[in-house]
Amino acid sequence: MAGEEAGVTLGQPRLSHQDLTTLDVTKLTLLSHEVISRQATINMGTMGHVAHRKSTVVKAISGVHSIRFKNELERNITIKLGYANAKIYKLDDPSCPQPECYRSCGSSIPDEFPTDIAGTKGNFKSVRHVSFVDCPGHDILMATMLNGAAVMDAALLLIAGNESCPQPQTSEHLAAIEIMKLKHNLILQNKIDLVKESQAKEQYKQILAFVQGTVAEGAPIMPISAQLKYNIEVVCQYIVKKIPVSPRDFTSEPRLIVIRSFDVNKPGCEVDDLKGGVAGGRDRRPGIVSKNSEGKLMCKPIFSKIVSLFAEHHDLQYAAPGSLIGEYPHFANKEAKT
Repeated sequence: MAGEEAGVTLGQPRLSHQDLTTLDVTKLTLLSHEVISRQATINMGTMGHVAHRKSTVVKAISGVHSIRFKNELERNITIKLGYANAKIYKLDDPSCPQPECYRSCGSSIPDEFPTDIAGTKGNFKSVRHVSFVDCPGHDILMATMLNGAAVMDAALLLIAGNESCPQPQTSEHLAAIEIMKLKHNLILQNKIDLVKESQAKEQYKQILAFVQGTVAEGAPIMPISAQLKYNIEVVCQYIVKKIPVSPRDFTSEPRLIVIRSFDVNKPGCEVDDLKGGVAGGRDRRPGIVSKNSEGKLMCKPIFSKIVSLFAEHHDLQYAAPGSLIGEYPHFANKEAKT
C-alpha cells in the first residue's frame, strides 16, 4: 500500500506510527499511545426515538456526519448503522476548571495540540479514542439497531426534551440495552434549548419514572443541546471518568463481529481491478489481528487473508480489540470469491 514499508505505517504522519517489527503484545494496553492514536478502544452506541437527534450528538462530539447515503441525506434520517470515531482530550493545565479542560475532536487530529483557552497554558492531550455506533430510531429498522447493540460497551440514550417520555422507540431501545446487559449508560436530555426550565424539570421526572427498575436506573440524566453543543464537554468528561476501558486479551486468536459491509469498487472498473468488499465490525476478541493475517469466514469456512486494516481513514498495521475496524480480505481461490 502506498505510504507504507514492511510493517510500518507511514500514512497520516501526524499520528503515532505502528511498527509490527517492534510490537511487544505483552506491553500493549488499550491506552497505549500507538493504539489510541489511530484507532478507538471503546464502542458507544447512540440510541433513542426517531428524530431525537442521535446523529447530531455524534457530529457534535466527533465532527463527523454519520448520515452518508443519498437516501439518508434526502430524508435526514439514519437508515444504515452510522459510525464515527472521536478523540477526547484533556488540557494538562491544572488551573483550567472542569469540565472546560475537556474537548473532543475527529480522529485525524494530532494527539497533542496547544491550548487556545484564554488564561491557560499547556497542551490538550488525547486521553480516550471512542467509536460511536449511530443506530437508526425508526421502528422498521429495529433489526439494524440490534446489530449495532451487539458491539457496544456503553450507550447514550437520547430523549428529546420537547416531547413526552417515553416515545415508542425509546422504550424499545431501552429494552435492547436490557438484553445486552449494558452497565454503562448515560441519558441525554436533548433539545434543552427548545423548552422552558419548568418543562425540562417535568420531563426529568418522567425519565426517572421510565427507567425505574431497569438497567438504566441510576444512570446520570444530562441536559444538552447537540445542535448548539451545550454541555458536550460534560459528556466528554463523563466518558473519560466514568466509562472504563475494559481489559482485553491481546494474545488469543482474534474474531471479528461483522455489522457492516462495503463495496469499495468504483463504478465501471475493469474485472481485473475488482477489489472485493470490506467487512466492518468490532474485534470482539481475544487477540491482536495484523495485516496479512490468515483467517476464515464462518459459518462455512472460506479461507482468506487480511490485505489491509482501517479505522475510518487511518491505515493500521495491527488492530487492538474494542473498536470499529474495516478489514479487506483477499480470498484464497476464485470459487470462494464468487
